[in-house]
Amino acid sequence: MNQDLILQAQIQPLLEYFQKLIPLNKEEQKLVFDLFKPRLYRKRQYVLQEGDVCNHYHFIVRGCLRMYKIDGKGNLHIVQFAAENGWLSNIGSLHERRPSELNIDALEDTMVLQISYENLLNLYVKAPKFDRIFRVLIENSYVSLQKRLLQNISSSAEERYLSFVALYPHLINRLPQTQIASFLGVTPEFLSRLRNRQTKKS
Repeated sequence: MNQDLILQAQIQPLLEYFQKLIPLNKEEQKLVFDLFKPRLYRKRQYVLQEGDVCNHYHFIVRGCLRMYKIDGKGNLHIVQFAAENGWLSNIGSLHERRPSELNIDALEDTMVLQISYENLLNLYVKAPKFDRIFRVLIENSYVSLQKRLLQNISSSAEERYLSFVALYPHLINRLPQTQIASFLGVTPEFLSRLRNRQTKKS
């Protein structure tokens, strides 16, 4: 199998993702083929480190990434997970071209399709349809983070857990309990009790 066919197979999930949002013509599909590049991140490998400028949008083909912050006391605070057909980027760092305050790394061996900031701007110019697509992606990300903030302010740990299960059903048995607990802002022991309680209810 030649390199073009391999790349076509790797790009296909992204093309299918875009087609569900807004159908692409052949020229627009070729832009996706030309401007998005596959990259494999091994488990525990950094995609972005705090202090670096974020230079890419990442579409996850397979695997799982997390975005997180380590505070001054060494505590881990997970902002977001992204798995198959999800997107992850530090949008503030990417668009404002400033150093990131967050880290992104791979929780599993993870294949992504990434587009650089420069190529993203190029994509907007050549095919304005993508300007609309990425605006929707950013809006959806903002809405999700806003909901998360409200939950942290007003919801119980059990409500946050149930929301996590609804949002990430495909990850509930893939992620270590410590990672889920960090995302929810509870201890692993408390999460274990929560899960046992939910199992007894069901």
